[in-house]
Amino acid sequence: MRRPRLPRPSVVMLPNGFTLMNLFFGVFAIVTAARGDHERAVWYIIIGAVCDAIDGRVARATGTGSRFGEELDSLVDAISFGFAPAILIYFAVLRKDGLDWVFVFLFSACAVMRLARFNVEQAGRKKTYYRGLPSPVAGGVLATYFWFSQTPLYNETVISDLPWHTMVRFLMAGLAFLMISNVPYPTVPTFSIRTIRGVLGLVIFIGLIFGMIFLPKDFFFPVGMLYVALGVVSSFLKGLLDRPQAGEGPESTEEPNLFGEQDDDLAADDDAPRQRRRRFRGARRKPDRIPPEEPSA
Repeated sequence: MRRPRLPRPSVVMLPNGFTLMNLFFGVFAIVTAARGDHERAVWYIIIGAVCDAIDGRVARATGTGSRFGEELDSLVDAISFGFAPAILIYFAVLRKDGLDWVFVFLFSACAVMRLARFNVEQAGRKKTYYRGLPSPVAGGVLATYFWFSQTPLYNETVISDLPWHTMVRFLMAGLAFLMISNVPYPTVPTFSIRTIRGVLGLVIFIGLIFGMIFLPKDFFFPVGMLYVALGVVSSFLKGLLDRPQAGEGPESTEEPNLFGEQDDDLAADDDAPRQRRRRFRGARRKPDRIPPEEPSA
């Protein structure tokens, strides 16, 4: 028999290499933000997000996906999209002499819990939606807020009159809780020209590349906030449509027991079908074989 052909070690390490590149840019973003170069720190977080999007596609294309790669990707995402964006906003916007560091902890903790839940519930499975806001989206929206705050659209319009230095704290808390919420967020469709969903995914990808090249500072934060709001609004509308109307549903003719226990007569009624099934199985059971009598002397 032929031995199965195993992937080359270099091919196996290729998706993990992109994951480690994501970690490299996440750590570099933290160092750059601590040095005061916040604009470049945002670029490093965005580049890390691109590496994070590539590693999974490379693993699926080469058939080298593994449990090790999934765990490594989650650990790296906790740093690149949890701690790095939060510490960037802390150095760039928040007050360093107060308790604003608590928002850094809150955002990082929710990112870690969101990734842990994803590994338990959805990792390695084909999915059309995410349960909770994905951590790369939450980290990207938070990081690109600094870019957006440096644009004329922010500084020369009525948007600048809003109390953003206070609102950014609510933004961090809102994104953090959406990561650990049950709000469903649609996945980005895979590229294809055979289906409408595939064409939509290709258009979204081209639009992201176009925005990243030509209008990165004006583009990413509004689009990210639109995606965040889309999940919240769709979940709210779905809850309204699925809510039962008053008077619907089966009506009970029995008064509830004070302690929530079932009455004896109801319990007997529930046990009756079970007893009938037992008798039916006993009737169908073959009779025991009678041993032959021993011949008399």
